[in-house]
Amino acid sequence: MPAKVLVVDDDPLSGELICEILRSAGMDASFLTSSIEAAGLLKREKYHAVFLDMRMPPPDGVELARQIRASRVNASTVIVMITGEEERTLMKRAFEAGVEFFLFKPIARNKLLKLIRVAEGPIERERRRFTRVRIRCRVSLESGNDHLEGTTQDLSLSGALVQSGRAYPLGTRVTVSLELEAGTPALRSNALVVRTVGMDRMGIHFENLAPAESIRLQEYLLPLILAAT
Repeated sequence: MPAKVLVVDDDPLSGELICEILRSAGMDASFLTSSIEAAGLLKREKYHAVFLDMRMPPPDGVELARQIRASRVNASTVIVMITGEEERTLMKRAFEAGVEFFLFKPIARNKLLKLIRVAEGPIERERRRFTRVRIRCRVSLESGNDHLEGTTQDLSLSGALVQSGRAYPLGTRVTVSLELEAGTPALRSNALVVRTVGMDRMGIHFENLAPAESIRLQEYLLPLILAAT
């Protein structure tokens, strides 16, 4: 599965050029010219990296970066700011908003490919973290005094799709007990219900996973992710 990248630039020629170079580097790239449309999409769809033009009709690149960092789905997505300016105050604002890399105009293939090489480590980590592996594990969910038993339909380093007798409403905070392998202690974490599918399936996003539990999950899943990709 290639890295999924969104380019947001109100100049369609610039956006298409960046996408063409990203695709030539093996990425699944698409672009939008409307930052308002992009803001809505980034609340629903997961991207491993986002390229934002600094100067756009509201929300501009800096404000859109802030919204991405505040979102549930793309809070850890790699953000690249596209700009023709090197003014320190603007760059400071962008860094404070969560931008990690800058692509300076005019856009040139060699400059963008060099940036991709620098950023591919963080992008690859993000891609793997959200790669879903189809696997069935027993899972228990608790919300207050309510308790559900179910099984995972898929599992990633960041969350799972769980099937149960019913689904908790969107936004419900739950305590998760996940049985990775029979006979081993359940992995425990807090989680948030971030989507529902029908009446009996829900997507959960792990929150504040303890370091030891995170290592356990990585050791279990990474070989499966590598095999799947």
